[in-house]
Amino acid sequence: MNYSELMTVMRRLALEAGDKIMEIYDSPDFEVKTKSDASPVTEADEAADALISAGLREVFPEVALVTEEQAASHDTSAMTFLIVDPLDGTKEFIKRRGDFTVNIALVEEGVPTRGVVYAPAKGRMFYTNSVGHSVEEMGPFDPATPGETKPIRVTEPNNDSLMVVASKSHRDQATDDYIAQYNVKDMTSAGSSLKFCLVATGEADLYPRLGRTMEWDTAAGHAVLAGAGGKVVRFDDHSALSYGKDGFANPFFIAFAPGVDLKKG
Repeated sequence: MNYSELMTVMRRLALEAGDKIMEIYDSPDFEVKTKSDASPVTEADEAADALISAGLREVFPEVALVTEEQAASHDTSAMTFLIVDPLDGTKEFIKRRGDFTVNIALVEEGVPTRGVVYAPAKGRMFYTNSVGHSVEEMGPFDPATPGETKPIRVTEPNNDSLMVVASKSHRDQATDDYIAQYNVKDMTSAGSSLKFCLVATGEADLYPRLGRTMEWDTAAGHAVLAGAGGKVVRFDDHSALSYGKDGFANPFFIAFAPGVDLKKG
């Protein structure tokens, strides 16, 4: 895999998909449908998926592609594949809350090694560069020409004063009970894969997720966090969260900056 070419393509497609999403987001009305699992899907999800999928298949036809919006791809069996969530945070999109992201990642031998997370309504974009180190690009964004970037790195956590980020739409008692085991200085909430990026930039130390997610929800954020020195482990046994699982469903997990004294659930 030519990582330099890959990241150029992934970055461009994320920005182009973000433009398409924002056209629909800023329109007076848009269609919302319900998928077979009762989750919502909008025309923005579908338009972004079509754009990203076509772009990836054109440049990397030999690499398996898994995308949330194409059910046939969910039967893919591969250890190395591209994985896409064209609009993570559809509920935030529908409520026009802005906390939604475009996610594109490469998984190699079960590990997300490259990824891009773009939050078009917030004007923030994070990605791994060609050598796997994570950066945040400063806007304004031009799909054809990368702008100024700054390296991002997890913080050195203080276990007596932790910053915790949790889901905006999926907070529950089990999550609150788990977080209560830590000495928390402050908590913030964010939608979609932005939570991984807040840990990656040092804006948070810990992100526990005690709820259902799929690999396309997490792969790009996981790659960005790993490229910034962070880790993602299973909630149950603290082993590394792997990818390419049957059905692409994740167990509960914890994303964190090394140095956090992880608690058992």
